[in-house]
Amino acid sequence: MASSQNISPEALPNAKQNVLDAWSSLAEERSILEFDEVSAHVSTNRVFRITLSDGATLIAKVSSYGSYFQFAEDHDRLARCSAELRGGRWSGFLAEVLTKNGRPFTWYDGECWAVFYSDVQGKTGLPKILDDKDIVALAHEIAEFHLACAAIAPLLPPTSNSVKSDAVHLYDLLCDDQAVTHFELDSLSISTLQRFTHDFLLHLEKVHYDEWQRIPILVDWNLGNFSVAQSADLAERSFRLSTRWDYDWFRVESRLLDFYFLSRVSSRTGDKTQFAYSAHTLTEPRFVKFIEAYHQVYPLSKIEIEFLPFAYRFFILNYVIREGARFFRPDLCAQFRRDAAHHYLIESERLDLSALLSTIR
Repeated sequence: MASSQNISPEALPNAKQNVLDAWSSLAEERSILEFDEVSAHVSTNRVFRITLSDGATLIAKVSSYGSYFQFAEDHDRLARCSAELRGGRWSGFLAEVLTKNGRPFTWYDGECWAVFYSDVQGKTGLPKILDDKDIVALAHEIAEFHLACAAIAPLLPPTSNSVKSDAVHLYDLLCDDQAVTHFELDSLSISTLQRFTHDFLLHLEKVHYDEWQRIPILVDWNLGNFSVAQSADLAERSFRLSTRWDYDWFRVESRLLDFYFLSRVSSRTGDKTQFAYSAHTLTEPRFVKFIEAYHQVYPLSKIEIEFLPFAYRFFILNYVIREGARFFRPDLCAQFRRDAAHHYLIESERLDLSALLSTIR
């Protein structure tokens, strides 16, 4: 990755100017009157709600995370997903990307990039801790969304990244002589990460992952990324998914990659301001209930349940270790990487999946 793409939050002091430049490039007749920063201040992204001269609001994101070319590709696929879902149950669920000349518009100045979304944030969200009925409703809704994504997946062009290619890239980085310096971890931690990455790649071969169905997935389902609407038939379902935004980790892969964050939403602790990425939520009774309800709508197989710890490890290895310095604030990145090498991955080997497996028998 070129060094020009490794930009810290402090290196984006002109994020508002980037938004103005991007808006100018979009060649809209309306002008921007107000900026309201709504960044989560966890990642290196800067996010603004902008008010336009006609009173409308949009969401603008300025980013340096990853690669602009991957970013542009993701937004093309997202726009195609939104178009294919239009007219059905999931019409309007995904926040729309503004377009130019009929294509999703992204702006790039060689160092950072920007995009504009319809403003669907701020609608009703779920409580921080879900009750049993909400867990079941969420499971049914996610299963139905996954089914819709599976139906449109054959209509999407291939993507340039994959779970395997990302893991191979990480393994090469970890085996490099400069790995200790690159990841700012000690040699024992690097050895631990090498082992888990190598074992992950071996497991992909063992389960013939290349042959698994791939669908559009969003990975990060924390409560701040989607809204709900109360169901008209409360006896059947307490709510329905209404809108979804934040596409940082969008990709086309196995649906299993969505489940770790769904286990966090279902957990007994719910969303917390103190960030941690422990795997224990995958075996909580609440997530067992979630999986049982999901399975009723979109059945899971034994091999998929057994893949859950590996899907979790991919999240840790790819988004925390490989990409962490580009995405998370420097202090959080350092903390997460240490915790991953010393605790998270090792603890994931001790997960007891028996209760989860019992739900699909």
